[in-house]
Amino acid sequence: MFKKEEFLEGTSVFERERSPPALTSLLILSLELPLLLIRLKEPALKVAGVLVYGMLLHGNIIDGSNGDIAVDHYHRYEEDIEIIAKLGFGAYRFSISWSRIFPDGLGTKVNDEGIAFYNNVINALLEKGIQPYVTLYHWDLPLHLQDSIEGWLNKEIVKYFAIYADTCFANFGDRVKHWITLNEPLQTAINGHDLGIFAPGRHDQPSTEPFLASHHQILAHAAAVSIYRNKYKDNQGGQIGLVVDCEWSEASSNKTEDKAAASRRLEFQLGWYLNPLYYGDYPEVMREILGERLPKFTEEDKELLRNPIDFVGLNHYTSRFITHVTESPEEAYYYKAQSMERRAEFEGGEPIGEKHQSGFMFVLGDSGRFSITWIRNTTIPPIYVTENGMDDEDIDAPLHEVLDDKLRVRYFKGYLASVAQAIKDGVQVKGYFAWSLLDNFEWAQGYTKRFGLVYVDYKNGARSTPQIFCLLVHAVLKRC
Repeated sequence: MFKKEEFLEGTSVFERERSPPALTSLLILSLELPLLLIRLKEPALKVAGVLVYGMLLHGNIIDGSNGDIAVDHYHRYEEDIEIIAKLGFGAYRFSISWSRIFPDGLGTKVNDEGIAFYNNVINALLEKGIQPYVTLYHWDLPLHLQDSIEGWLNKEIVKYFAIYADTCFANFGDRVKHWITLNEPLQTAINGHDLGIFAPGRHDQPSTEPFLASHHQILAHAAAVSIYRNKYKDNQGGQIGLVVDCEWSEASSNKTEDKAAASRRLEFQLGWYLNPLYYGDYPEVMREILGERLPKFTEEDKELLRNPIDFVGLNHYTSRFITHVTESPEEAYYYKAQSMERRAEFEGGEPIGEKHQSGFMFVLGDSGRFSITWIRNTTIPPIYVTENGMDDEDIDAPLHEVLDDKLRVRYFKGYLASVAQAIKDGVQVKGYFAWSLLDNFEWAQGYTKRFGLVYVDYKNGARSTPQIFCLLVHAVLKRC
């Protein structure tokens, strides 16, 4: 395993740049689109239709909370959009809730109230000069689809997702010019169908269900892309893509087996979704390891996959060293199958980077550049960093301490410099979204983590002074 001095001296498989370009170089290079594109995760449970996640939230969250109200963006969206406008950000990434459009998920009856709400949000954004970047699916499956057909485990879901996507394109596509089909399908597959900590909370068949759920997500994505390209793109003039996620995986030593394990890890994270879209099948290493457990694409499926996407979104937060092992200590079958162990420290125990409050994320800016470059080497379209951020765990800290957030500034500054270096290397990075605009309900962690650039009082929902990072980036934007 690497000692820190060896790693920083460049003995790693990846060369380190000693002098990444200044933050302003990224800002200047990205002025064709706004640099900082803000994304607020919008839990949307208090409307018509029941989500499978809505059922899981009650009694299964670390602090006993639920997302019924969360930060109440449903009623306060105009206030939140005003915050975005005042900070000078040019885009807002949000998700549409499937059950808000079709309460049962089947596409038999449109919920007019849901259509009206999203029309109001989109129109309010455009009135302020803010471009909507819209995600069709962020893990909020209508409960009826889970109960009736077992959700993503049934290929029938592809048909229902296509109906839902078609309806969104028809109702919002005259104004929405950037569509994302799925957000982090990896998390639905592994955390939802292997570890069982995310909806639908399944963990009894970890050697098969994650791969089946993932397979059907890929086909649902392809069906939505086909509909958009063949029915709407020419008239509406928009773009459509997919968002993948990874923790950057660095070999823990120069040993051949550790380098192979790190490469294998990235194929299982990113190649799992990108390879079918560009090469018509899963990565060869996944086929070799998983065999018949990995579903096969039919010729009809492969034809559907040939519809190209316009961009790839990357959600990236942290990194790990990867060591080859024959008996993995990891809990999930997905990890065990990769014959590797993830580590967050150098030889001797020093952390891979400055630790975040939560303890599982680390400040390691170069990893952004490496992740982006890996995707560029696999795909053709432009890349957006669609999520990146860090959290505060002390939710009861005094407001003045929370707002004077020097660690967050170091994190974002280092990461933006890393993205700038990727651009300098020739990667076409079109924009960067920070996670997230507001402190919010964080899935299994509830309200125990604060990722927001703007502080939210969870007792009354009040939005407070922007975090120091917001002010820093806004000042840099003004200078460019």
